[in-house]
Amino acid sequence: MTGRIASMDKKAAKERIEKLRKAINKYRYSYHVLDKSDISDEALDALKKELFDLEQQFPDLITSDSPTQRVAGEPLAEFKKVKHAVKMISLNDAFSEDDMRAWMERMKNYLGGSIGPESAEGFYCDLKMDGLAVELVYENGLFIQGSTRGDGEFGEDITQNLKTIEAIPLSLEIRNSKLEIPGRLVVRGEVFLTTKEFIRINEEQEKKGEKIYANPRNLVAGSIRQLDSKIPASRKLNFYAYAISGEGDQYLKDYPTHDSAYKALRRFGIAPNPDGRVVNSLEEIFKFHSEIGKRRDKLAYEIDGIVVSVNDQKLYKRLGVVGKAPRGAAAYKFSPKEATTIVEDIKVQVGRTGALTPVAELKPVEVGGVTVSHATLHNADEIERLGLKIGDTVIISRAGDVIPKINKVLKELRTGKEKAFKMPAKCPVDGSAVIRDGVAYKCSNKNCGARQREFLYHFVSGNGFNMEGLGPKILDRFMDEGLISDAADIFTLKKGDIEVLERFGEKSAENIVKEIEERKKIQIEKFIYALGIIHVGEETSRLLAQSAISLASRDLAKPDNSEFLISKPLDILKALGTMSVEELQSIKDIGPAVAKSIYESFRDKRHQELIAKLDKAGVVLEISSSLRAKRGNLTGKTFVLTGTMEGMSREEAKEKIRSLGGDVSESVSKKTGYVVAGAEPGSKLSKAEKLGVKILNEREFQDLLK
Repeated sequence: MTGRIASMDKKAAKERIEKLRKAINKYRYSYHVLDKSDISDEALDALKKELFDLEQQFPDLITSDSPTQRVAGEPLAEFKKVKHAVKMISLNDAFSEDDMRAWMERMKNYLGGSIGPESAEGFYCDLKMDGLAVELVYENGLFIQGSTRGDGEFGEDITQNLKTIEAIPLSLEIRNSKLEIPGRLVVRGEVFLTTKEFIRINEEQEKKGEKIYANPRNLVAGSIRQLDSKIPASRKLNFYAYAISGEGDQYLKDYPTHDSAYKALRRFGIAPNPDGRVVNSLEEIFKFHSEIGKRRDKLAYEIDGIVVSVNDQKLYKRLGVVGKAPRGAAAYKFSPKEATTIVEDIKVQVGRTGALTPVAELKPVEVGGVTVSHATLHNADEIERLGLKIGDTVIISRAGDVIPKINKVLKELRTGKEKAFKMPAKCPVDGSAVIRDGVAYKCSNKNCGARQREFLYHFVSGNGFNMEGLGPKILDRFMDEGLISDAADIFTLKKGDIEVLERFGEKSAENIVKEIEERKKIQIEKFIYALGIIHVGEETSRLLAQSAISLASRDLAKPDNSEFLISKPLDILKALGTMSVEELQSIKDIGPAVAKSIYESFRDKRHQELIAKLDKAGVVLEISSSLRAKRGNLTGKTFVLTGTMEGMSREEAKEKIRSLGGDVSESVSKKTGYVVAGAEPGSKLSKAEKLGVKILNEREFQDLLK
């Protein structure tokens, strides 16, 4: 073939290129739309190679819709945002025939008691692909843009990555129809991966000693959102269309039913799922659901249910949208996947409202593609209904994006060592009496939940454990789901516990768990601050850290190795928990009220238990450079900072002062050595002037540090 190409002139090359493109597109259509293989993969690859070689010889003959343009381009710096002309909305889930009857009833009620004669077109049933929803835009038959769903209104431009998918035509071609190619066509569909390809990729990952992917959906999402399109190009991603997007009278005229839109897609050369079909009643919907469910494990790809839509587009539009989902469609999910495991313990978590929720701690198990270690038990009545004991073997399941549920106790597997569970009489957070309110148990202290929530916010804040990925909304969600009730619970969270929650995917769960693990190492003063002791702020925490180190060094008479003496949370409890109020008050800048608060905190049983749990969770304490600092040219000097400095942040300034032996205080007094005033200083400057304290501007401060 090479000799033939070498001797070909441009005119002949152009003719050959056009024929090759037509043939390759024909075989692509046959394979992806008609599900027929007219030639072998090897033969098709040979045609593509010939086309590639010709285009390399005559690059001015390359067009954007050539099959060769599916090859990956240069990596992108970032994805651009794309606004969807029509919002990409999600579907409400149904898990049973009763749920589907309720869906039908809601539509009838909305329309005034009947869905009317327009329902004569029936319902369109399609397979619910377990992939990633995308939108394709064609102008004058050419594929010009592809994007993710994003938040429904704005997605990310992934055109370059979608071009690598063979099932997505780069240009439309009308086949066996009098249809005309529209000036603009917007197509929506699902990018997915076959089970065979998923296994192949994981086998390669295992050989290379790299990450094994949990399920095809997460692998697809990760692949399609790569900035380097060589990555999705290396994976045989596939695509099925599920809609032509649009609105207005002309759209309804062109595609009066969902079924007519699917037929048009096929004629344009874009494949919808071949198993979709029109049905005429709820009973036929149930039958279709059952048939697909029986074939589910034999399909080449993963699905998690079917999508049922009112077929008539006018009626579908008339039904409108409620919340973020259309009234005229529902995702009818399959029965949840199940697994067996052992309940290792039952913990009681306290939510934001003070409600007590029992949560089963499980021997980690994979269910529905996710490894989980917790299951909600809802309330004490649920435990009694199940007859559940600690140590029992149970069947768990996942239904939708919720924490797994225990369905059944396998009592025949009991050994006699199982333990009965009782709800506590006192709140595990603040020790108040627990009261029963219907099926729920609550802390009698109405402020309990709110106070615990505020403590958790404080614990992860910047001056504490600095977990930026655990903002208030996420902490609230974890509390509501019963995953955490105290700060130590944060360190027991597993990726599988998080990714099963709605709006939490594998990547976000992975990032949260990674950050939690990284934050297990913390400076001593930040750890003390994170404990939330009343009246103990950042500076007092540092003074207590210094005292703890001094006590440990003195007890072991090894001052040169002091950094090795305080390494665990229990070391702090041992050092500071033995100090009397008088000893605490002897620490510079700690008065009677603060000393009493510290003393009571370290003797509080629940506070001691929390520190012990943090120790068991693997929290490691580190000594900051400022606490290691020996005598320097600022030794004995106390600084107060006010206003904003241009050359360094306030934290950097404090660290520098301490590294040179100085101290930092939050309040101005006669004992203050210097007040450093930056831009827009506060009332501290006025107080310094009244007391005659020396005031430094930023330049003078910088000179002092040299």
